[in-house]
Amino acid sequence: MTILHLIAAELRRLTATPMAKLALVALMSVPVLYAGLYLWGNNDPYSSLKDVPVALVVQDTGATLDGQPINYGDEVEKQLVADAAVGWVPTDADSAESGVRNGDFDFILTIGPDFSTALTSTTTDTPEQGVVTLTTNDTNSYLASTIAGQVAAKVRASITQEVGQKAALTLLNGVAEIRTNVVTAADGANQLATGTAQAASGADQLAQGATSAASGAQQLSDGLAQLQSQTAGLPGQAAQLNDGAQQIAAGNAKIAQVSSQVSTATAQAAADVPIVRAQIIQQLQAAHLTEAQINQVLSVLDPLGTDVQNGNTKVQEANAQISQLASGSAQLAAGTSQLAAQAPQLTSGIGQLAQGAANLAAGNGQLASGATTLADGVDQVNTGASQLASGLTSGLDQIPDQSTDVRAALAQTISDPVALDTSAVTAAGSYGAGLAPFFISLAGWIGIYALFLIVKPLSKRALTAIKKPLRITAAGWLTPAVLGAVQMTAVFGIVTLALGYRVENPWAMLGFMALTSATYATIILALNILLGSVGQFLGLVLMVLQLVTAGGTFPWQTLPAPLQALHHIFPMSHAVDGIRQLMYGGNLSLAMNDVVFLLCWLAGALIVSYLGARRMTQRRTLRDLRPSLIG
Repeated sequence: MTILHLIAAELRRLTATPMAKLALVALMSVPVLYAGLYLWGNNDPYSSLKDVPVALVVQDTGATLDGQPINYGDEVEKQLVADAAVGWVPTDADSAESGVRNGDFDFILTIGPDFSTALTSTTTDTPEQGVVTLTTNDTNSYLASTIAGQVAAKVRASITQEVGQKAALTLLNGVAEIRTNVVTAADGANQLATGTAQAASGADQLAQGATSAASGAQQLSDGLAQLQSQTAGLPGQAAQLNDGAQQIAAGNAKIAQVSSQVSTATAQAAADVPIVRAQIIQQLQAAHLTEAQINQVLSVLDPLGTDVQNGNTKVQEANAQISQLASGSAQLAAGTSQLAAQAPQLTSGIGQLAQGAANLAAGNGQLASGATTLADGVDQVNTGASQLASGLTSGLDQIPDQSTDVRAALAQTISDPVALDTSAVTAAGSYGAGLAPFFISLAGWIGIYALFLIVKPLSKRALTAIKKPLRITAAGWLTPAVLGAVQMTAVFGIVTLALGYRVENPWAMLGFMALTSATYATIILALNILLGSVGQFLGLVLMVLQLVTAGGTFPWQTLPAPLQALHHIFPMSHAVDGIRQLMYGGNLSLAMNDVVFLLCWLAGALIVSYLGARRMTQRRTLRDLRPSLIG
């Protein structure tokens, strides 16, 4: 019998009855159902997170920022509900607590009453962290707790970015205001430096003027001291002068009185001259003197009358002068009296003036010294003002001049300084597609393992009849290998057509899947030939070991060291890697390495199977004759 005859005979046996056909179809469907249902159920679980019920408890009482009320808790609640990353359900603390315990909620996110107060405390001297409390219950779902941690981390990052942006913008606005103030201060400092320079020049002039004033005041003090010394006897001299003036005034008054009497007498005499002349004429006429005689007598008397009148005129003039002299001497006496009375005050005033001049000289000396000190101080102030102006101008260059838009953009960058720019050498496309290589490989093993529940590893009739171990071994392997290839084709159809996963190298992947199934078939064939039912059971154990070590979910580097060693040995690890490379469009050379590794397993298992078949053609053991525990 040829290999094809042996395969056909086995297939006829597997389809001999309706129940056998049903069993074959059912077992052939196992990998399709396993891979298809699992990948379908986990195709894109993250898109359904919005259906995961999560309690959102906001207890924030708000705070005040820059004089305006603010409530970050309410803002976060509105943002989370609007984003709908999960099924947020705003509720109170008691309802959330009971809900997470009885499974109504998968986890709780609580924003406490001091949340806004803590976030706004960055503007105070006692800053605090805002606290968001995450409450989970692993009895609801451990993965839900894991998702809760990721959600809480995203919420924290979002809050941190928003608050950080506002804080950064406040800081930048403060820096901008500081810059404006520094500009004003720099201008003021420049003006101050200019003013202090002028003040320094004025202070120098003041010092020079004060020195000159001190010298002049000293000269004035010396002169007044000399004047005081020279006028010390003035009151006595003025008193003596007043005494003499009083005596002269009294004498002149007496002379004026006598002169007035004389003046009156001479005036009377002058006034009587015409009367006496007329009386003399009457008397002469009474005496019967002739006109000539009378004229002769009058010629003698008339000159005397003229002399009397002339003398009266001189006396009147002298009397007027004596009166003026008496009046002047009286005025002089009054003036000397006032002089004598005021001379002590004048002397005292000169003394006070001299003392004041001395004090002025001393004060001007101090003023000159102070002015010199002031000039030195103003020079130092001018130097400091110049340094201040220079420092402010230099510092101003270190403070960026930014517009409102630039500050807003900079605050955004400060709050979120790192952008994650992802690039992928290859991409699975979805969560389900990421798991597909692992579950395809695992489904292949499960499919072959199930087939060996009804497929005979070797035909004992053929072993006895033809005794061709190589031919029998090849037929025993090819039967499940062909059926496995059909299984893998069906799984490939489910993956590409039903689930719609993209495959970069479809034909190569389909061939690799068939090779993987064929390799599994040789391994389980060898175990059955060598150990019978025990080998079949070891196939199950081997599947469990490979499920753990294949690295289909977490990276294999996370495994314990002994399991990492098994990862490099077992065929399923290379099957997963090869399907990944071909499905995602990865490195084909690595896929070829996986092909070589699987071929080595296939060849090794075939050799072991052949050796077992050859032994059975030569001799049988009691175990070979005992019926299989499986069927």
